[in-house]
Amino acid sequence: MIPPIASRFVAGTTVSGTLDHVSDCNESGMGGIVNLLGEHYHDREPADADADEYCRLVSELASRELNGSISVKPSQIGIDVGPEVFTENFERIVDVAADEDIFVWCDMEDHTTTDTTLDAVESTVQDHPHGVGVAIQANLKRTGDDLRRLADVPAAVRLVKGAYDEPSSVAYKQKEAVNEAYIEHLEFLFREFDQGIAVGSHDLTMLETAIDLHKEHDTPFEIQMLMGVREDAQRDLATKGYEVNQYIPYGDKWMQYFYRRIRERKENALFALRAVVGV
Repeated sequence: MIPPIASRFVAGTTVSGTLDHVSDCNESGMGGIVNLLGEHYHDREPADADADEYCRLVSELASRELNGSISVKPSQIGIDVGPEVFTENFERIVDVAADEDIFVWCDMEDHTTTDTTLDAVESTVQDHPHGVGVAIQANLKRTGDDLRRLADVPAAVRLVKGAYDEPSSVAYKQKEAVNEAYIEHLEFLFREFDQGIAVGSHDLTMLETAIDLHKEHDTPFEIQMLMGVREDAQRDLATKGYEVNQYIPYGDKWMQYFYRRIRERKENALFALRAVVGV
């Protein structure tokens, strides 16, 4: 059982309950991006098992005719076992999803996995153009080159700031530098990209920048935000007619994810404290 304090950020431990949450999002005008919790497997068996679960999840999403997609972590489906294991499982998931007309996002993890992740995405979209998207992290100094690499690839991009503690040799460490890079990359995407843009941020300044760029370039985009974070803003943006998709984790490996959310933002920590003391 997930305690109420954590259930703000995690939809549940079952597919059925999670898809009920996706349905609630749909009723509020939002889509759902479903992520099975789990990462950094070093044996093939759990990686294959989670890939199997994603294939079942895709079928359930389709059968319930929900406005939803899935998002997969590379280390969850075998990148730490071997690049070929990750690529094989990712392609298998995308094959099943394509048959059901379900979009697949590939999360991005630490910088040591970037090239392997991009290689797998580029390979997979050759058979399934416009059915796959990949997260790109603005804090990495290489990101400008990666976006130029993806400009002619039929895959969508989710631009995020980046949550991994990367070395200063490869990443910007100061908040101001990351924000500057994020805006620079947004400008490139709205100016040059027509494969699909997702603005993955809870920073209202970044969202306002994206809206202004959309008005300037008329480039379609969507907003992606985490379950449990700025949900009033999510619903407000959806009400105003913007495409909003909520990232929805589920599964029994919820504790690590929940505590990571609490550490990330002061507002999340205050919410948790109020829940504990009953305020």
